[in-house]
Amino acid sequence: MLTRLKVSGFKNLVDVDVRFGSFTCVAGANGVGKSNLFDAIRFLSAIADLPLIDAALSVRDEKGRTADVRSLFHRFGDEYANEMSFEAEMIIPAEGVDDLGQQAKASITFLRYSITLAYRSDDSLRSLGSLEIIKEELVHINLGDAKKNLLFTHSVNWRKSAVKGKRTSPFISTEVDKEKTIIKLHQDGVKGKPLSRLAEHLPRTVLSVANAAESPTVLLARREMQSWRLLQLEPSALRQPDEFTSPTKLDMDGSHLAATLYHLARLNKNYSKNELTEDEAESQVYSQVANRLAELINDVGEVKIDRDEKRQLLTLIVTNRDGTSHPARALSDGTLRFLALAILALDPEAKGLLCLEEPENGIHPARIPKILQLLQDIATDVNYPIDIDNPLRQVIINTHSPAVVMQIPDDSLLVAELKETVSSGKRFKRLSFGCLPDTWREKSPEGVNVVSKGKLLDYLNPVVMDESEPNQHRVVDRPDLQFLILGSLTE
Repeated sequence: MLTRLKVSGFKNLVDVDVRFGSFTCVAGANGVGKSNLFDAIRFLSAIADLPLIDAALSVRDEKGRTADVRSLFHRFGDEYANEMSFEAEMIIPAEGVDDLGQQAKASITFLRYSITLAYRSDDSLRSLGSLEIIKEELVHINLGDAKKNLLFTHSVNWRKSAVKGKRTSPFISTEVDKEKTIIKLHQDGVKGKPLSRLAEHLPRTVLSVANAAESPTVLLARREMQSWRLLQLEPSALRQPDEFTSPTKLDMDGSHLAATLYHLARLNKNYSKNELTEDEAESQVYSQVANRLAELINDVGEVKIDRDEKRQLLTLIVTNRDGTSHPARALSDGTLRFLALAILALDPEAKGLLCLEEPENGIHPARIPKILQLLQDIATDVNYPIDIDNPLRQVIINTHSPAVVMQIPDDSLLVAELKETVSSGKRFKRLSFGCLPDTWREKSPEGVNVVSKGKLLDYLNPVVMDESEPNQHRVVDRPDLQFLILGSLTE
């Protein structure tokens, strides 16, 4: 769980310091750079898994592609920043496995990871350039400091279930020796001297090569960062049936929807606290998904998986109350996305951070509250301890829709806007995040931007008269609807 992120020098993120709870909505106009926050999270996730150059190429630029690593650095005019830095505070899983299947247990679960990268020209990759690690560190956050670092409202029982363990020394540190930068990996699985590596020769982060034997806590920090994903549900992927041998985990584009649901239904007997037969356990999962979908579409009677033995295919089927069946390929885009989220909410093995852009797409405005509630239900409930029914999951969405903003809990809202800044005699615009007054983010000891009422009214009363069309009669202008519109804003 990502609880705080500081970024500087990445795209238009300069001196950004933002805190997150279990569910966060980032609202802002088109073009301000809301997606750059997601790109920063994705980049951190990528450097925990891939070589630096591959991680950089996995992040798109403003044209939807990355042809030059330089494009990731903050630009003012024709000049680029020389460095970009990231600092992430996170709660990591207490246990996990490494790439060889070896078990790992964290010595402490509340950590701060920081990394500073510099651009270096590369004669062998002239069109790309390269990245050099200037600093990489992973340190613990003391249990005694957990409460003041986790500003969002939560129960003591939740915090005790999420934050545990102890540590007195760093896991990864950086030193400069004779003008050479050395990255040190301090072992916590076995006793021994730190493993030192010359930074300028590193093609990837030290974090990305951790294993269970030498550095179990570093490995689990890596696993946490690898779980920070952007969910981009594609209807074409959601509509596809799955083979019997398909993966049983929903991919980020929505692939393997049928196989995931079938797998969850089959596994429910193991997770169920009640004594159920295999058929009853399967039916329970299908009924839960159908009931959730019925909140969006009234005419849902049943959701199930058709198992075609001849073709060895699994197909998701939704049946109306009148008995009419519809395979996934015949369902609407919005219905498929809602189904995917409903299945994610039921999967106890789906953990980590999910970023989702504009979740209202394809959803009827009247049903937007249902999908927002579903997204909040996917996130961990910070009022109860973490367990199999309340896994450590987090959701961050972005939107420019007033219909979404009006439904968001006030302490879950961040408003993104561009602010003009002058630094080193140069004027540029950077992305800034603000919160509402009297919410938990305002209590941050570092200070925070508070959104003005005028800025918020852009979302609560978004209709602007077009003076060029004085005789235009719009639906919103009808006198018989005014009291309904005003009433909805005060509910």
